[in-house]
Amino acid sequence: MISFLEIFKYTVPALVVLATAYYLLRQFLNAQYNMRALEVKSKYSKDAIPLKLQAYERLLLFCDRIKIPNLLLRLKSRDASSTALKNAMIIAVQKEYEHNIAQQLYTSQKLWDIITLAKNDVISQINSVASDDHTDSNSYANKLMVQLQKNPKDPISVATAAIKEEAKIILNV
Repeated sequence: MISFLEIFKYTVPALVVLATAYYLLRQFLNAQYNMRALEVKSKYSKDAIPLKLQAYERLLLFCDRIKIPNLLLRLKSRDASSTALKNAMIIAVQKEYEHNIAQQLYTSQKLWDIITLAKNDVISQINSVASDDHTDSNSYANKLMVQLQKNPKDPISVATAAIKEEAKIILNV
């Protein structure tokens, strides 16, 4: 019985020291892990801000390129039919969108939804003006510009404002 008490007398303090050392070491390693994770996150944040700003710049350029007056300036030709101009404008808008689709990685889902809606509204506006194969592109362009002036809702300006607002949040302005 005395030998059991002797073993117990040395074992209990050793177990207490072991438990304390384990607890302290675990706390230290967790703190080191959290500090390292914070450093990585900080480094990522510093690297991500320029990428996000570049994405916003590209999306602003996208919005400018799909504005109907800009599309007309780029695509209208004298000998084209109204249907050819209409189709060329729709294809140009879709290609611009596809070219910039990767930018959604750097934007919020809400902003990307606004961009997609703006693209769809532009295509809808292009489609809403009736085009005859027998009319030339100038008459179609004039009809389209008249319709734009009548329509107070400009989806591109809404998208541009949303891009600028999200960029302000990133820049803390």
